Amino acid sequence: MSLVALSGNPRAGSRTLLVARTLAEAIAARTDAGPPVSLDLAEVAPQLFSESAPEVDRFAETLAGSSVAVVATPVYKASYTGLLKAFLDRYPSGGLQGVLAVPVVVSASPAHSFVAEHLLRPLLVELGALAPTRPFAVTEKQLPDLDGLVGAWADEAAALVSALLRVRRAGAGA
Repeated sequence: MSLVALSGNPRAGSRTLLVARTLAEAIAARTDAGPPVSLDLAEVAPQLFSESAPEVDRFAETLAGSSVAVVATPVYKASYTGLLKAFLDRYPSGGLQGVLAVPVVVSASPAHSFVAEHLLRPLLVELGALAPTRPFAVTEKQLPDLDGLVGAWADEAAALVSALLRVRRAGAGA
């Protein structure tokens, strides 16, 4: 089982990456998904449109091969970032088949929490990911209480994530 924390923020080492890692660590602590691996798209952004981009390919393979993927984006112009969209556009329909995805948004306003549910989740599902949990949305003002918010979300989602991982493992062994 593998767990990935992916940040679609164009700034390296962003708060979005912090949120993704914190949520992935909480999932890992409550399930048998394994230790999280962090992927910061800001690190590979200059290579994203290159014909030869081995680091981008490695990121894409890591995400597609994960059991659980925390996919996080800041809200830009009431949507996910172009960086995240350009990266996810590398996959064909069904390219994330079987990955349990958790849509995550970090925004300035609570009014933007819809981005996770109504924009990011459908994109991940189109790519074949399962997104059965409630998305995680946090505002910049809530970041000082990140551990508490993440803990509450992870406590609520842990049973479902664990059950789906058991089903996936049983299907892989069949």
